[in-house]
Amino acid sequence: MYWALLKQGFAARRRKLWHAALMRSGLLTIVFLMVVVSVLAVGWHEHILGHFAELKHELNKRPEPEAVAVRPGGQDVVRLERSAIAGDPNPEFLSATLLPGRGMNVFQITATLPLRGEVNLLDSPSLEDAGRLLTGTGADSTGSRSLNMGGAIEVPWAGRVSGSPAAEGQNLSVMWHGTRLMLPADTKDSYDGGGTMAAGGLLLKMPSDTVTSNVMPDGGQAQAVFHAGNFDGHWPSHTEITTTVELSGRAIEMRVMARNTGTTAEPMGIGWHPRFAILNGHRGQMMLRLPSAMRVDVKDRRNGDLSGRLVPVEGTEYDFTQPKGAKLGALNLDDSFVRLKRGMMDNGPMVELRDPENDYGLRITAVTPTIKAIRVYAPLDGSYISIEPQFNYDDPFGRQWAKGEDTGMVVLQPGESTQWKIRLEIFSLSSNQTEHL
Repeated sequence: MYWALLKQGFAARRRKLWHAALMRSGLLTIVFLMVVVSVLAVGWHEHILGHFAELKHELNKRPEPEAVAVRPGGQDVVRLERSAIAGDPNPEFLSATLLPGRGMNVFQITATLPLRGEVNLLDSPSLEDAGRLLTGTGADSTGSRSLNMGGAIEVPWAGRVSGSPAAEGQNLSVMWHGTRLMLPADTKDSYDGGGTMAAGGLLLKMPSDTVTSNVMPDGGQAQAVFHAGNFDGHWPSHTEITTTVELSGRAIEMRVMARNTGTTAEPMGIGWHPRFAILNGHRGQMMLRLPSAMRVDVKDRRNGDLSGRLVPVEGTEYDFTQPKGAKLGALNLDDSFVRLKRGMMDNGPMVELRDPENDYGLRITAVTPTIKAIRVYAPLDGSYISIEPQFNYDDPFGRQWAKGEDTGMVVLQPGESTQWKIRLEIFSLSSNQTEHL
């Protein structure tokens, strides 16, 4: 025990002597100054390299909000894509953007053009702007804003239907084979019918029930199914709509199948309302080619009233039947062309829109014989040209039509179905290999 106490006392005495010696010698001060100088040197070196500024920027940078997916109609956007063929001098389709939450609107189609590179072929806002506009409420309560962007699919009629305003003021009354149809009256297109006209059908804002998509060797395919029922009471029977879009480098094929799933007969019209963009803004130089047809006479262009007469186009300002078409010039087009005739080598009546400044053209072929009308809307002050292949004439239930005139509405009995199909092709104007005369 005495030995342990002696060792502890000796250790304590040694620590006191070492501390006293260190303090008197100034060694601690020297060590402290060396540490301070080293820290300052390292800091100055990092300042010279700019690392402090980077650190300050990183510390002050606010975290970016996570990108929120745009879902018009509450459903994800479907995008079909493919890569361009290296070294190909001809134009090609690159993608198709579809909105299954808004009646399968073909919102955008992109292509690569030899003179321009990648371009948007349809007149549409950004997806973000579309998401803010396509609310299904207010001015879009009937889905009418879908008619102002991309390419809306129109079912169970295409174009316009006129009728008598209903007592409550929100619908118009239309008679079909003794059955009264009550249609929403606030959906307008190029004409303001003053509450006596409906446009664009009833699929415009409807969300799909199922959506599928597949990657294919040269593009892809997407399909959406809509269990439309009786379109919220506006149609006499129940309907199932199946839409299919298939993308490849040279063509886009679209199919719409309508099936009567109800217990009574119903009329059915189908159409597509694409707004093709005028890339350079030079509307007058755009060229239009139409099949041999008759034009539906418009009695009053202020409100779109039709006379019920069909007039020839040959030799008139509406004659676009030449092999390469004719320039739009200053003609303000808002007209339907019916009694379409196919060319000898064509798969169906064909329409072409040509852009000489950008050396490309678009060709629409009506594959199914049920497509009886082509409506062209090309406003003088517009940034687009709409070419609409559709089953029915404008105002197909109107009293102005001669008895026996087939205005294009297909009558579906319970269990029956009908199909609308078109092929959209892109081609070069200067390449003989892709020219179609």
